[in-house]
Amino acid sequence: MSDLATAVEHLAAGRWQAAHVIVQEDESPLGCWLHGIVHVLEGDLDNARYWYRRAHRTLPDPWSPAAEIEAARRALG
Repeated sequence: MSDLATAVEHLAAGRWQAAHVIVQEDESPLGCWLHGIVHVLEGDLDNARYWYRRAHRTLPDPWSPAAEIEAARRALG
């Protein structure tokens, strides 16, 4: 399993801190998107918007953690 796939599984299980350790080392668009999800889950929306912009994505409104995590899982292939 790739590091980002592991991060997605951490996010799905509610372990955003463990996911953060992984995604802060990855500057790919997918890594930045996952980093944004981490910051939404921790309640830091300003930082989340920054990472969503780096991922070339818009922070959805309304935001659904389950939908974002599932979309990220699909993006992994």
